[in-house]
Amino acid sequence: MAKITVWSKQHENVWKVLQETGRYTVKREYIIKDLKEHSELVLDTYEWLVKNGPDYGNKPADVEFPVWVSFRQDATMLPEKGRVILELEIEESLITRVNFTKWGMILNYSYIPADKADEKRHKELLEAYGVSDTQAYMSQFYPEIKREIRESWKRLFDDDIQIGSDGCYGNIWEVRREWVKNVIQ
Repeated sequence: MAKITVWSKQHENVWKVLQETGRYTVKREYIIKDLKEHSELVLDTYEWLVKNGPDYGNKPADVEFPVWVSFRQDATMLPEKGRVILELEIEESLITRVNFTKWGMILNYSYIPADKADEKRHKELLEAYGVSDTQAYMSQFYPEIKREIRESWKRLFDDDIQIGSDGCYGNIWEVRREWVKNVIQ
């Protein structure tokens, strides 16, 4: 299997956990601690990602959420106090690619259209109800629109549907100490 180099920006404690236990996985509590009052908004989309990703069947039982990795070091953002950038060398088959643009749409509770005609149809539906995707998703009053939005998210993993950039992040279920080739502090 082919190995590739990826990078992951993490709290400095992740490196300590890797040194002590040899393995790191993302827990719900870490997301809540990191994102504070915004965590519930993000957890909804992360839970969807876990259950609907193409690699769900390979998720270890003790893993709650994926670890995000970048395919380019400069895409990990700038180093900052209390954070480290882990340079990892791993089997490419362990990475699920997640399109930047489509993932951003999911984080904004937006509909991912199948094509231009589908996009037009969905916009007309929203206009008829006088709501946006976000309003329909966050409200209890538009369950059919919310269901349609969530169903469209499966297109995140459909490479035939191109929206915006073809750039990607990656998800892996865990980080193992032996994968770490460099730590940038």
